[in-house]
Amino acid sequence: MGDSLEKGKVSDVYFTDFRTEKDGGLPLKLQTLIKKAGIEDIDFDGKFTAIKMHFGEAGNLSFLRPEYARAVADVIKKLGGKPFLTDCNTLYPGYRKNAVDHLDIATQHGFMPITTGCQVIIADGLKGTDEAEVPVPGGEYCKTARIGRAIMDADVLISLNHFKGHEATGFGGALKNLGMGCGSRAGKMEQHNSGKPEVDPDECRNCKVCAKECGSDAISYGTGKAVIDQELCKGCGRCIGACNFDAIYNPNASANSDLDCKMAEYAHAVCHGRPCFHINLILDVSPYCDCHEYNDAPLIPNIGMAASFDPVALDQASADLCQKAMRFPNTRITDNERRRGLKITGDLWHDSEPDSVWDMTLVHAEKIGLGSRKYNLITIK
Repeated sequence: MGDSLEKGKVSDVYFTDFRTEKDGGLPLKLQTLIKKAGIEDIDFDGKFTAIKMHFGEAGNLSFLRPEYARAVADVIKKLGGKPFLTDCNTLYPGYRKNAVDHLDIATQHGFMPITTGCQVIIADGLKGTDEAEVPVPGGEYCKTARIGRAIMDADVLISLNHFKGHEATGFGGALKNLGMGCGSRAGKMEQHNSGKPEVDPDECRNCKVCAKECGSDAISYGTGKAVIDQELCKGCGRCIGACNFDAIYNPNASANSDLDCKMAEYAHAVCHGRPCFHINLILDVSPYCDCHEYNDAPLIPNIGMAASFDPVALDQASADLCQKAMRFPNTRITDNERRRGLKITGDLWHDSEPDSVWDMTLVHAEKIGLGSRKYNLITIK
């Protein structure tokens, strides 16, 4: 529950599908799941408990409903805890780059005490500068991590994660919500700074979509083609995912894998030394992060809910469950096959984001002792 991995450990991951005919519906089923998975073994009595989640960007409808947050918060309160919902501010444009706008969009999306039963606190403060610098156990890329202070001040950490695709890391689940999501603005910058994108002018269509995604005002069109100012660019890579014509690329071949490893190290820094528990809801599996102002069609049907004390095992199990699922037609994968002429491999995350190294976060997280990729999947009704 926050300590390093025991070598050779096989972690328990509890899973249930979305079928329900009982009073209380899915919120009650989620409560049953997390109790079976052992959340009641944590001492919550009088403890401040951060429930780290994503409140969704304006225009995006695939974020988790607040009823799921309420189900988790109610269990914690019954166990004597003091839960609060939390997230950190973003680097890029939108409604979550400062605490005022962030709280506004959280409220618009239904995250408020009357609906969730607990307060919402933006962990890195008004401008994303309220951070704690904490050591990274076994860190190879980062020796310290800059984490939103309210998250580090909490006695217990719960991650409540929307498991879906991601334009840079292949998928996003517990490790991304913990690593990238808990980083302050400076922490996010550190994770993203392995490489900066460039533009192939022969492929650029001057559509200007990439500039709308850029939070640094780094993209201009003075030549009739997109040009990225490398001094202004933060290296977040959102423009790469935004370009439908593959005109934007990262010349640093290791950039995505470096990002994955840094994210794993930040997640380890957040979890180390205190009780932690992790929940993945595998539904609305869009190819993109919930940070976008839209959500593309889901790649696969809704799968279910999973929970574990081990975030690595949880993400590995969730990724594997998605790999086994049937695929929907007319998705980003279909576009990749038609527009880019890519050969479909059968690997869901690669076919959705061919430039991602989706398993690197899992590999590195296991290496530094955050958790185990070996798991025992326990299915409950």
